[in-house]
This record gives sequence, structure tokens and C-alpha cells, in this order.
Amino acid sequence: MAESNLRILLRARPEGRVGPEHFELSEAPPPSPRPGEALLRNRFLSLDPYMRGRMSAAKSYSAPVEVGAVMEGQCVSQVVEDPTGRFSAGDWVLGGFGWQRFSAVPVAGLRKLEADGAPMTTALGVLGMPGTTAWVGTTELARPQPGETFVVSAASGAVGGVAGQIAARMGARVVGIAGGEEKCAFVRDVLGFPECVDHRAEDFPERLKAACPEGIDAYFENVGGAVQRAVFPLLNDFGRVAFCGMVAEYNDAEPTPGPNLMQVVRKRLSLRGFIVSDHPRAFTDWRRIGGAWVQDGSLRYREDVVQGLERAPEAFMGLLAGKNFGKLVIEVT
Repeated sequence: MAESNLRILLRARPEGRVGPEHFELSEAPPPSPRPGEALLRNRFLSLDPYMRGRMSAAKSYSAPVEVGAVMEGQCVSQVVEDPTGRFSAGDWVLGGFGWQRFSAVPVAGLRKLEADGAPMTTALGVLGMPGTTAWVGTTELARPQPGETFVVSAASGAVGGVAGQIAARMGARVVGIAGGEEKCAFVRDVLGFPECVDHRAEDFPERLKAACPEGIDAYFENVGGAVQRAVFPLLNDFGRVAFCGMVAEYNDAEPTPGPNLMQVVRKRLSLRGFIVSDHPRAFTDWRRIGGAWVQDGSLRYREDVVQGLERAPEAFMGLLAGKNFGKLVIEVT
């Protein structure tokens, strides 16, 4: 095989902010599939905030990446060879693994991707894990009702942008929060949210309050930090918060002080953290429902595609700093 297996390894565990020194580029021969596995050429790699947690040795809902191992990540790939005969060479599949050109993975965990009009990259974004996360968090946890105010942070992102559009379909008044006027304009003009507030503005808490004159009934949390601190005082009685993630705090060496949780009692709030992998059936449901909306053009999304696996560390560091615009994907060259 002419191509080597370019890989990006975890060189060291970061304490605080992630830097180039925590990654190592390495080349090796492509792996040989073991019984029950197929050899894949990874074409697109998803970069997601949860990967920051995998770089740490702290106890979490999933095992950390070992130092010296390939960084974890989901890929859209093409089959090179499948000794089991389940797939043919050239088939597109979801389920390739890691920050690397090639991966050998169990065929039982692969899903064939059909040329159904949606770009293959959508299996990593709007129709994949991020879109499913938005579907579960909005419909099952935040549960916006017609006429209520639904606020979503990181509203221009892969999860937040979809969550807000789902809430609007459910009849809620949606207010987005994003970083910078360009992203806010995208949320308003392309995604169709009636309001989007720039969290980088010096008077952000006042602007958010003005955008939510009747308070906040449901909140989809992606960011944490100063955004969360501005949202909590505005939550109405019986408000619901779906905690998806808090990317603004992933690099913090010490936990950020949270809000006064006496509000939870006084306002009878419902706070629920969730991991989308706990809802396996939702992936099939969302692919069917969201796929129809993508096909008819009513579900809008944006992808940020970076060329070259070697640029993944830089792109990932930018993701944690909010520099990406839309679902971040690496085209593995």
C-alpha cells in the first residue's frame, strides 16, 4: 500500500490549556484487520469538544486516551478491504476510528452510508452525533412549549444551531447566544432565530436580559462560564436546563464557581445533564427526521472543513477557543 498511516498521538496530558506540545505526529504502516474487522481509509474526521476530556486522566463517563495512543475521534471512511464480506471495497461507512489515515475496526460497529443527497460529512454533524445531541436535549430534556422562551448557547455551532431550529419547530421563541457579530448574524439571518446575543459584548448580561423580557423557560447549555452566569438569574419558575457541555471551562485547571443553587429550590428548576450515547435509539430516529428536513432545505447547518490531518491539533485548539464556525471536520489527506 503506497500510503502510510499518518497518525496523531497524545504525547502528554495537558494541565490547563491544550497546546501543540500535547500532540505527536507519527507514521506507521496501515494496520492489519483482525478477525471480524475491516480496514478503512478514513476520509473525514470529526473534531468535538468532548475530546478534551479524553486527554485527561480524570474519571469520566468514558476511558481516557492513553499517552502514546492515537487520539480518539469518529470518522467517515471508505472500505479498503473487509475479509468478513459484509462490505465491499469503496463502500462509504460511518465508524472509522481516530486521528489517523487508516483504521481497522469491527464491522459490527459500522454503518453503511448511502448517496442519499446529503454530503457524507453530515453523518458527523447535522445528521450525526451533534444533531442527535440537539434532538435529545431539546425534545426530551428542555421540552420547550409553544410561546416559551428557549435560549441556546453556542447557537452557531453544530449542536446549538440544530437545537434552536428544533425548538422553533416546537413553537418556542428562540434566543441564541454566539461569539461575535458574524456568528450572531448567521444565527439570525440563516438559521432564522429572532434574536442572537453576542457573549463577547461588555454588556452581555444586560443585552441577554433585554432579549428575554419575559425571562427564560428552557436553556440548552453548551458553554458554561460567564454565559451560564448570565442565564441563571433569568430562568423562570419551573425552568428546564439541558446540560450538554461547558466548553468554556474544559481547559480550566480548577472548577469554575457555579451559580447559587438556592435558585433551584426557589424557582423549582429542573437541571439535567446528559450524554447522547445513553440514547442509542435516538440516532436512528434523528437520522430519519433530520434527514428529511435537510433534504427539503428546512434544516440549515454550516460545516467548517479543514484540509489535512496534520492540521487537526491546531484546529482542535481553535475549537476549544471558539474559533471554528459550524461543525468542525478534518478532511484526511
